[in-house]
Amino acid sequence: MNEDQLLQEADRRGRDYVAGADARRVFPRDQDVAALAGFDETLTDQGRPAAETIALMDDLGSPATVASNGPNYFGFVIGASLPVAAAAERLAIAWDQCASTEDGSPAAYALEQQASKWLLDILDLPRSSAVAFGTSATACGLSCLAAARAALLARQGWDVVNDGLHGAPQVKVVVPANTHVTVRKALQVLGFGWNQVIKAPVDDQGRILPDQLPDMDAATLLVLQAGEVNTGEFDDFTAIIPGAKSAGAWVHVDGAFGLWARAAPGLRDLTSGIEGADSWTTDGHKWLNTPYDGAMAICRDPQALARVMNSDAAYSTASADAQKNLTLEFSRRARGIPIWAALRTLGKAGVADLVTGHHNQARRIGAALEAAGFEVLNRVVLNQVLVRGGDDAATEAILQKVQQSGTSWFGGTIWQDRPAFRISLSSFRTQDSHVDQLISLLVRIGANGAG
Repeated sequence: MNEDQLLQEADRRGRDYVAGADARRVFPRDQDVAALAGFDETLTDQGRPAAETIALMDDLGSPATVASNGPNYFGFVIGASLPVAAAAERLAIAWDQCASTEDGSPAAYALEQQASKWLLDILDLPRSSAVAFGTSATACGLSCLAAARAALLARQGWDVVNDGLHGAPQVKVVVPANTHVTVRKALQVLGFGWNQVIKAPVDDQGRILPDQLPDMDAATLLVLQAGEVNTGEFDDFTAIIPGAKSAGAWVHVDGAFGLWARAAPGLRDLTSGIEGADSWTTDGHKWLNTPYDGAMAICRDPQALARVMNSDAAYSTASADAQKNLTLEFSRRARGIPIWAALRTLGKAGVADLVTGHHNQARRIGAALEAAGFEVLNRVVLNQVLVRGGDDAATEAILQKVQQSGTSWFGGTIWQDRPAFRISLSSFRTQDSHVDQLISLLVRIGANGAG
């Protein structure tokens, strides 16, 4: 089988996989997971035929995948892959560009520059901001927090890039008490000891209580949330950001999925005042439904980001807006290309419809479950429905039965020290019929978990 035939065969298998997404078990059967032992082979001296390799990957791997690229997956805010984004990714793989600089790939550079402009436009953030396309909100958040620390220290006369941290003035970090684990991870990697981080109190929906924030100054890094991971809630940016900025603090907004509410006119008020922050992170592989993995770090001061992310070398120099000088990666693929493809194809109205549609579906689920005797714990302001059964044992039983059903899947969580489960809407493939199927399943199981 020649190269062209091999690629066609892989594409055929990929198309078959996507075509069967609706009928596929959302979580694989035990025997399909057990069959993965077939990958445990001795590495041969001469290798195996390429077509055989692709066949093995599909025959053993596909049945053991989680059908997150389908309509019935409601876990972890994982979007499916828009056809145009997946197609753009295929073409970009064929190009196989090292998209670090304009010299490495003029095409990738142009597409990512355009994606940057559109992103700032649709999210209505400062148009002169830098946009870095990275792997995830974790990596992009780390970049923004590193830029924040460097800028705060520079204001105190300390050059962290050249002088490091030994002997540096202290930076005070303030986060919501329920901050996302990826923010915690990024802070830990940067050397901010978790015991030294100030956890601001939150209300029963997970929003920071503005009147209980600590005093802030020009050495403070404040992290806020757009889309709390369980409730989908938003901090009160209008009440918090102006005071933080007047004190000289750097404000970062963790908006992995919630930042996209800004693109939907009916939900935009949730983000009022967010444009006053200094940096933001969001994902493409969640609500924009681009393939894994792709996220964005957005920084109001491009030089603040470029100063700490710069990776110029004697053999590879580039402008400050080159992606290698904005992201963690030096050698990188152009993760902005599927972002560009999705935005160009959906347009502003298409993105708004996607976000609004999932919000409406989430509200339908919340209302139906409440009517059926479940305890809905959040206000369902966005795409998250946080639920409990009649008691903790019932909650655990409901979760187990849904996950074992094969027709739907969502995950459990702990909310206010008790078990709950979280239903997330983010796949463009999820239609109202799939929502009806989920509601029927849960109503049949019942709030006591006995069904």
